[in-house]
Amino acid sequence: MRILVVSDAWYPQVNGVVRTVATVARELEAMGHIVLVVGPDRFRTIPMPTYPDIRLALFPRRTLDRIIAEFRPDVLHIATEGPLGLSARAFARRHGWQFTTSFHTKFAEYLKARTGIPLGLTYAWLRRFHNSSNGMMVATATLGRDLAARGFNQIRAWSRGVDLTLFRPVPRTAFGDLPRPIFAYVGRVAIEKNIGAFLELDLPGTKVVVGGGPQLEELKSKYPTAHFLGPRTNGQLVAAYASADVMVFPSRTDTFGLVLLESLACGTPVAAFPVTGPLDIVTPEVGSLNEDLKAACLDALTKDRAACRTYAERFSWTACTELFVEHLVVTHPNASKAA
Repeated sequence: MRILVVSDAWYPQVNGVVRTVATVARELEAMGHIVLVVGPDRFRTIPMPTYPDIRLALFPRRTLDRIIAEFRPDVLHIATEGPLGLSARAFARRHGWQFTTSFHTKFAEYLKARTGIPLGLTYAWLRRFHNSSNGMMVATATLGRDLAARGFNQIRAWSRGVDLTLFRPVPRTAFGDLPRPIFAYVGRVAIEKNIGAFLELDLPGTKVVVGGGPQLEELKSKYPTAHFLGPRTNGQLVAAYASADVMVFPSRTDTFGLVLLESLACGTPVAAFPVTGPLDIVTPEVGSLNEDLKAACLDALTKDRAACRTYAERFSWTACTELFVEHLVVTHPNASKAA
């Protein structure tokens, strides 16, 4: 099939949406499909308000229409609800095409945290966006139930995977002589990640933050005893995961949390709140969920690291991609001839 994926989240951004779209695209190509991912890198862009590291396509409609027409996709998947996603949805509706979407981000909660816009207003807009599709893919059962209760329909379960070759137990030397136990947060450093809830905890040993983002300097100033290492990739990221004693995931707004699987694949247990994402991934054998995050952190120290790795081996990007293909819909009967 000729598969077109439109995503406002794309390189050089570093986040779970980009990792998911890029990995699934590679898996699709390995299966023999022809894949085109259209991201903001093809357009003039402006920085996203309150998060300048993310660039948004500026007036993309005409160029995107041409790209879609020239590619002649058999299927169209819209990954995000930004300017590109809106333009792709408009194209599909004008031409009577069927398409699928995915719900990657609790955008309403993010907007409220950054701007104070009420949840109800944003969810009403998101509902109109996704309910016009022929299927909305969600990463967890908990998220699916929450969205169904908010009036979203045609919900399709679409889990995630982890690169077990890259993310694996390695020598635990990344943090040198820092006092143990080491509690590490890994991910974007942004207000919606609730990192302050972790850094406020009275924990033994050392707190480490791995990642970059708009809140980095603020948190550095506010929590001078924590260690902020900035972004890490590939081998350095793996070493950071594996060298921690516990990976702390304080977010209450993630829809899945790829970092949870990456940490477990490296043998490091997880501490988190009992919310969407952790509730669907973290079991008592490999981590601890508690509204008392300190209690969760201390309990996670007792988990068996080998069990964490074994559990992560259940998750496959190939299985994730096969499920993605099952949910796709043909744009129209003669899609490959008449786009």
